[in-house]
Formats: sequence, C-alpha cells, structure tokens
Amino acid sequence: MNDQTLTRIAEALERMSPPPLDAPDFDAADAFVWHVEPDRLEPVARVNRVDLSLLIGVNRARDELLENTRQFARGFPANNALLWGARGMGKSSLVKAVHAQILSEGTALKIVEVQREDLPSIARLLNLLRQSEARFVLFCDDLSFSHDDQHYKSLKAVLDGGIEGRPENVLFYATSNRRHLMPRDMIENERSSSINPSEAVEEKVSLSDRFGLWLGFHPCSQDEYLSMIRGYCDAYGLEIDDETLRAEAIEWQATRGSRSGRVAWQYFTDLAGRRGVKLG
Repeated sequence: MNDQTLTRIAEALERMSPPPLDAPDFDAADAFVWHVEPDRLEPVARVNRVDLSLLIGVNRARDELLENTRQFARGFPANNALLWGARGMGKSSLVKAVHAQILSEGTALKIVEVQREDLPSIARLLNLLRQSEARFVLFCDDLSFSHDDQHYKSLKAVLDGGIEGRPENVLFYATSNRRHLMPRDMIENERSSSINPSEAVEEKVSLSDRFGLWLGFHPCSQDEYLSMIRGYCDAYGLEIDDETLRAEAIEWQATRGSRSGRVAWQYFTDLAGRRGVKLG
C-alpha cells in the first residue's frame, strides 16, 4: 500500500468522523435539548411548564426535590433523583417547575433534556458539560428499559461516572412509570428461567438503586383532582361556580376512565376554550 492510498484512506476517515463539537453558548438560555447526529445542544427560549404552586397532591415530592435541587444549585452535595409512579401525576411537570423556582430565587441553574434513545451519547455530553462552570440538571422523561435494551449501561456513566467520575456540576433527574425501570413481569420471568436467578436481573434492577432520591407518585383522590382544576381556574382568572365545575369535571374523568393531574389539565383546557380564556 503506497503513501497515496494511505492519504486517501485518512482523508476518507476524516470526512466520515464528525467534527469536534464547538463549546455552546450556555448564556443563550437556561434550558437546552441534547441532539445527536450531529451532536448539539439546542437552546430552548421558552420552556413548557406550569407554576410550582399549581401542582396539587405532590407536596412531599415537591419539597424534597426542591430542596435537593436548591442544594445542588448552590454548590452543595445533592442526589440524583428518580420520580416514579402513576401516569399523569406531574412527574415531569415537577422537574420543570422546580427548575423555574430555583431561577426565580436568583440562583443560576441549567436544565438539559436528554431522550432515552440518545443515552449512548451521554459520555460525549458529560465531557462537554464538564468544561463549563455552570451547573446542570440532566433530565430524561419516561425512562424505562425493555428486555434486550442495552441503553441502561450508558446511564451508569451519569449515575456512577466510570473511572472519571460524574462531573461535579452535573445532576441527573429521571421520570418513570416503573420503580425499577423495567417491567415487573420481565423481572419475574428472568428470575424464574435463569440458572442464577439472583444475578439474572441484578444489574438492571440495581440501576434504580443508584438514584439517591426516590420520589413516588400515586393516583390522586377526587378532592385533589377537583382542587387541581380550581387552582388552574384561579390562576388564569376563569370564573365558574363550584357545582358546575364539580359536575363537569367528574363527567370528564368518567369519559377518560382515570383521574390524574393530566386529566385535570385536559378538562381545564377544554373549559378555557369554551369560556374564551387564553392560556398563552
């Protein structure tokens, strides 16, 4: 193989490899979304979120996550957090609302949303954030893993940090409908069919143990459901008497077959539309 051939191979490899990621302007926004192919942090000018005071029925989770985030933002030790439990009870809304609350207190903090399918790229993101003096909460919504899913191995880079350790300026928050991030029937199946049941799923199940803070979310009561809607009405200046609100809201939940914060917001959105109240 002559020098000319080697040069052509080297040039081809250089074209195939992505160029180094330029350091983003972290002053451009307080929120970013991580994308790959090519790697980039897209600033988010306006985050879709609700005020912390409008999240009803999650007082304990709210207080613990707020204090944990406040400690981290101020430069003190804090835990990675897993928010798990019932669908539609405000897990992701709480993460975004807590971030807004920290900013309102005058403390700088960045939030970076990472998609589950992009977890294999997490090491590259950590290397980028490690170079900044800012503090970052990495946020992954609706995190879970299936039987053959190997993405969970990439997550350990965030939770454990490998040989380099997790950057001191990075914290990881995730939401999931599953406490152990994998289906219960899959856990039982692997335990029953494995030669060594105790080790069969230990690696995946222990992943959730790496979160220092577990916050559980449970289905709301009817009173909490109605209180959520009343809170939205008061916040947006929508006037409706209690009797009408109760009758309509209960009928709305019956048609959905469930009762949650998400259902409460969906009813309120419909109500606001019918009453001509803008939510923007």
